[in-house]
Amino acid sequence: MILMSPFHTPHAPLERRTFLRRLAFTTAFFAVPGAFARQLRLTPSQTEGPFYPDKLPLDTDNDLLVVNDAITPAVGAVTWLSGRILDTQGKPVRNATVEIWQCDNNGAYLHSGSDQRDKRDGNFQGFGRFVTGSTGEYLFRTIKPVPYPGRTPHIHFAVKSKGREKFTTQCYVQGHPLNAGDGIWKNVKDPRQRDAITVAFAPLRQSKAGELAARFDLVLGVTPEM
Repeated sequence: MILMSPFHTPHAPLERRTFLRRLAFTTAFFAVPGAFARQLRLTPSQTEGPFYPDKLPLDTDNDLLVVNDAITPAVGAVTWLSGRILDTQGKPVRNATVEIWQCDNNGAYLHSGSDQRDKRDGNFQGFGRFVTGSTGEYLFRTIKPVPYPGRTPHIHFAVKSKGREKFTTQCYVQGHPLNAGDGIWKNVKDPRQRDAITVAFAPLRQSKAGELAARFDLVLGVTPEM
């Protein structure tokens, strides 16, 4: 179950109320002309990997920087990660559950078998969920991914929706020097498909705190059964 209550109660902490206001701002920021052409590019599926959480956190909302009502945020470059989930005809996929998981700033996953697990940032949620609405839009507040031995920076994605098989892929940092040596990234042979999973992490306009923004649209290649 997606824990949305911290965003919808008048007694929520100030940071969560601030985050809710930022949701509207960030979604409007990304509604830019020319985005639709990219959204129609088929997203290649990729391995789920070995580090999907083996024990989900109690907090699974879309703000990965704050666990429950903690005061101390996670360490890392704050990133607003958004996009749309579309079908092959460019129509939004509503009521889709979007999941992301990634390592923290020390390279540790929320998994008992992860390297660096003894150094894991306990303030980083490591996993989040978001259910899309009528526009197919999703939004997460997280950190810019970092490399760890054997992998270039990336964020794992899973999309679950009625009438479709679970879709998994990974999102990469545009221009990162480790991309070319990453076995999973370079296994996508079609340059256009690699472009579809490699996105810019750019400074967020109007942010005075050095926050970043990344836009990752996913096009699912299987039309749901009627």
